[in-house]
Amino acid sequence: MKKTALAAALIALPVAIAQPAHAAGSPAFGDPVPVGDGLTLDPIVDLRVRYEGVDQPTVDADAVTVRLRSGIELKHAPSHLSFLVEGEGTLALAKHYNAFPFPLPGSPQRRTQFATVADPQSIDLNRLQIMYKVKNFALTVGRQRINLDDQRFVGSVAWRQNEQTFDAVRAEATLGPVMLDGTYALRQETIFGSDAGPRRLLDGDFVFLGASTKIGPITAKAFSYIIDYDEDFAFGNSSQTYGGRASGSFALSKAVKLNLLASYARQSDIGRNPVNYKADYVLGELGLGYQGFTLSGSYEKLGAGKVGGALAGKGFQTPLATLHKFNGWADLFLTTPAGGLEDTYVTLAKVFPKVKAVQGLTANVIYHQFHSDVGHVRYGTEWDASLAFKAKKVGWLVKYANYKADTFGVDRQILWLQAELVL
Repeated sequence: MKKTALAAALIALPVAIAQPAHAAGSPAFGDPVPVGDGLTLDPIVDLRVRYEGVDQPTVDADAVTVRLRSGIELKHAPSHLSFLVEGEGTLALAKHYNAFPFPLPGSPQRRTQFATVADPQSIDLNRLQIMYKVKNFALTVGRQRINLDDQRFVGSVAWRQNEQTFDAVRAEATLGPVMLDGTYALRQETIFGSDAGPRRLLDGDFVFLGASTKIGPITAKAFSYIIDYDEDFAFGNSSQTYGGRASGSFALSKAVKLNLLASYARQSDIGRNPVNYKADYVLGELGLGYQGFTLSGSYEKLGAGKVGGALAGKGFQTPLATLHKFNGWADLFLTTPAGGLEDTYVTLAKVFPKVKAVQGLTANVIYHQFHSDVGHVRYGTEWDASLAFKAKKVGWLVKYANYKADTFGVDRQILWLQAELVL
């Protein structure tokens, strides 16, 4: 009870600074400030307080963490250039959790008597970038956030307190009806932060390429993701993935909308990956929207890796993804099992636009059934639910996950209470 009360008190902290005073006619705190000669200064403030409680056999966890992300962005309109620098710090106020899911000798944050909550205390340079941007072209150089499509293959893992960024060069261009996106990165700054030892910064050669176009209501995209790590312990995640996706929405009537999403990809080893394998990825989703409700049914397969028809002992992997978004919020499948993974799930979402007391009130309920790709062995089931809204400038979130194990992992329940202020 004391931990829950502490979490509630801390989560109220952003309310105290949500409405800073400012003089009449002057920019509100967080708004861009004109400096002169086409130059503006835009402060960055993102404060998040979160309680995460994990209940599972033999180990539990209670974590209360506060994350502050702050910096500035300078924009010079005549030259189309901008410069951004941003730091990030996470403080743990309740430390009954294991911050690192991997061995890290000597670290006081490696607490194996507790369940894992991957939000270690840290202080990091999150972004440091220069961007040139005009109407049909953008070039970004430096440490940057990269979110591609739905973040299934590359994302910033923004759910965790310390996000993932890349030291990279990224170019985006529109040529007629085709949108091109290309990135070369030489370093991945992981979510584990400044105390993670060799797992803080991972060097390698990372190439992300995409080309998309609209065909009527359908957006079609071809992509390739090449991940080649330098570190010995990361060789197993070196891979090359080629595929495509298509998505679109169709109005069936004035009130009913049909949403479609399909994707396929083929993955194989590359570089010094010790496992020779090939694996398939398949995604299909069908949804109906009606008066703020969306009901969708989805199937996702991360196939078992094979060589010449025999199992290779490795499944289709997406190590740079925002993994928490996929295959259940309880995070049982951050690494695809050797036998692969089939995730069949149903989502019911509701937006409440007419609730005047708060903004953007949304509710979600998701049910998952997990099986292996090979043999269709039942891994387990999971219920997920969330409620989110915004009051003034503070975003509030209550979130819950309940995984029931059959043949994979153990039962796990997680509750999150979160407040976030973005200026």
